[in-house]
Amino acid sequence: MEAIIKVENLDLFYGNNQALKNISIDVEKNKVTALIGPSGCGKSTFLRTINRMNDLIDNVKITGSILFEGKDIYKDYDVIKLRKKIGMVFQKPNPFPMSVYDNVAYGPKTHGIKNKKQLDEIVEKSLKGAALWDEVKDRLNKSGIGLSGGQQQRLCIARTLAVEPDVILMDEPTSALDPISTLKIEDLIGKLKENYTVIIVTHNMQQAGRISDSTAFFLTGEIVENGPTEELFYKPKDKRTEDYITGRFG
Repeated sequence: MEAIIKVENLDLFYGNNQALKNISIDVEKNKVTALIGPSGCGKSTFLRTINRMNDLIDNVKITGSILFEGKDIYKDYDVIKLRKKIGMVFQKPNPFPMSVYDNVAYGPKTHGIKNKKQLDEIVEKSLKGAALWDEVKDRLNKSGIGLSGGQQQRLCIARTLAVEPDVILMDEPTSALDPISTLKIEDLIGKLKENYTVIIVTHNMQQAGRISDSTAFFLTGEIVENGPTEELFYKPKDKRTEDYITGRFG
C-alpha cells in the first residue's frame, strides 16, 4: 500500500530528556492508524511532531526524517502550508468563541477565501463531512460554545475539514466525551478514511480495535511493534505488546 507519511530514525529530545527513540513507521494513505500505549510513552509527542506542533516548545531537538508525500516536513514545507495539509483535532473540544458558521469558515478565510457563496458551500460540506449539519443547520449563527461536548468535537473536526487537509491527526478525540458521542465520532472516523488519512492516539484499546486498520504500540518513547490491528491484537510478536493488550500493565 502507498505510504503518505514515512518516518525514519526519528529521535526527539526535550533538553537532555529523550522523549522519542529511533521511531520508524510508514503511515498508509486512506487508512486509520492508531497509536496505543501507556501514559507518557510518547504517543502524543509523536503525533505533534507530524505537523510540527513541537516547534512551539523551547529546547526541542529533533533528528531523523519525516517525509510527507515524499518531501521532508522540516526542509521542504513552510509550517503554515504543512498544517493546512495535516490538520489536528485535540483531546478537549476547543471551538472558537464565535458562531458555528464562523468556526468552520475561519480556516478558509485565513487562507484567502472571501466569497460568501464559496464559504457557504465549504461550511455546509464540512459540517456534513463531520456528521453535524443536520443538528446545526438552523443555528449556524449561534455560538459554537453553546453546543454539547460531542457536537463541539464534531465542530472541531468540521473546522479541520474546511481547509481540505490530506491527513487528520486526532489526539484522544473522545476521551472527554460520553459513550454516545464517542460512538458518533468513531462512526465518523470510519467514514473519514474514504477521503483522508487518519492517525489517532487513543488510550482505549477497544476503540483502537474497532476503528483502526493498523496500530503502533509505544512504550517509553519507542515503537515496540506495529502492523495490521488484527495481527497486533491477536498475534502480537512481542511479549510486551501482549502484556499491554491483555491488561497486565498500563
